[in-house]
Amino acid sequence: MRADRLVSLVLLLRRHGRLSATALARELEVSTRTVLRDIEALSAAGVPVYAERGRLGGFALLPGFQTELTGLNHDEALALLVAGSRRGGQAFGLGSALASAMRKVVDALPEGSRATAAGAAERLLVEPETDLLARRVDAEEVPAAVVAEVRRAVFAGHRLRIHYAAADQAARWRTVDPIGLVTVRGQGYLLATRSGADRTYRLSRILAAEELDEPAQRPDRVDLDRAWQERSTRFRTGGDQVTVLLRLNPARRADLVGTALTVHAEETGETGAADADGWLRLAATFQDSRHAEWALWQLATNAEALAPQWLRTALRDRAAAVLSCYGPPRPG
Repeated sequence: MRADRLVSLVLLLRRHGRLSATALARELEVSTRTVLRDIEALSAAGVPVYAERGRLGGFALLPGFQTELTGLNHDEALALLVAGSRRGGQAFGLGSALASAMRKVVDALPEGSRATAAGAAERLLVEPETDLLARRVDAEEVPAAVVAEVRRAVFAGHRLRIHYAAADQAARWRTVDPIGLVTVRGQGYLLATRSGADRTYRLSRILAAEELDEPAQRPDRVDLDRAWQERSTRFRTGGDQVTVLLRLNPARRADLVGTALTVHAEETGETGAADADGWLRLAATFQDSRHAEWALWQLATNAEALAPQWLRTALRDRAAAVLSCYGPPRPG
């Protein structure tokens, strides 16, 4: 769009001070004739751009000229600044570019809004590195060269070769058709298809990447949020799932719901003597046996696994091991 190009032209002149028509055309990816027409349009609109003749000449703005993002209100500017604090840019290798963009946004704000928006943004924190229990949420480290190559292939719509190390498997090369990038709690994922089948790759497990000079087989448009939701649902409903029958202290129900894949067959124990204490009787589904054991262990004495028997045995053995560790001191 021409309006976007005119804004870009002004920002280029502000940043570089003076640029020739040829240099501007190269930056904007247009012809020099288009640049000259844009310069005329800016002058007619009152932007103080002037030409300097000679071998080192070019176009420049009058000293002290300050652009303003007209129409950008306080809340819109605040939204941009807060967006700059999120960790998605880090996950996709765009952290430095995002920080630079935020500085430009602040610089281009009207004078009266600049300090107000920046000060308000300081009072909002999005996704800190630790939660209230001081548990650290670590963003995964992905080599800049790898994520840049992946990002280029996604944006260009080209196929991609990745040297990928799946969990508990040796790394091997795969050729995929990239669809988009997703970041969840500091972890980045590549959504792609391989031989027509949906695939999701963790960016931290991509050891190397190579953009290919051939178009990706993918739709022109994509609803990335919907695609992620569909893949998340398939992940939760696949694998070696385990369903556990348990008794639960109602005060810990939210903890179980936040951990289990699904919770169903819920009822209070009004008809049975074992549940006269008001505990809930539930059937909860977990991703696998390790997930089930971990979740029930976190609930400690606020939950009792009733079935399957192997889970009761595993929890009993774990408790016995802890008791042995913290029992009476050994003689001598």
